[in-house]
Amino acid sequence: MKIAVRYYTKTGNTKRLAEAVAKAVGVPALPITTPVTEPVDILFLGNSYYAFSIDPEVRAFIKGLDKSKVAKIVNFGSAAMLNSTYKKVRAEADKVGIPVDDREFHCKGEFKGIHKGKPDEADLKAAAEFAKKIAG
Repeated sequence: MKIAVRYYTKTGNTKRLAEAVAKAVGVPALPITTPVTEPVDILFLGNSYYAFSIDPEVRAFIKGLDKSKVAKIVNFGSAAMLNSTYKKVRAEADKVGIPVDDREFHCKGEFKGIHKGKPDEADLKAAAEFAKKIAG
């Protein structure tokens, strides 16, 4: 099974999760500025809420994905205030015809002193276990 991990972060929280996910499945964690050029069965996509939505760069990244190269997206991320970005990611993926797995990983992330230390080691371990379960 071919797997890729891409992420977008402003605070570094999602990058830490992406690194845990990537290590668990044996691939590098790369920022969304690195395109997916080889066909993959699973694209783990890390992101978060910024101003009550996913960042425009994440929307543009999803819009630029080639459905012949990405079989499925698995969403993961962290956020201080809001929960899952799943619906926002799925709405964008639907526009380009790429399915999004119903399973996702989300945890709290530190932002301006809220949820200090998050994601913590337990969150990183949980993200890695989630990735292993998805990858089979």
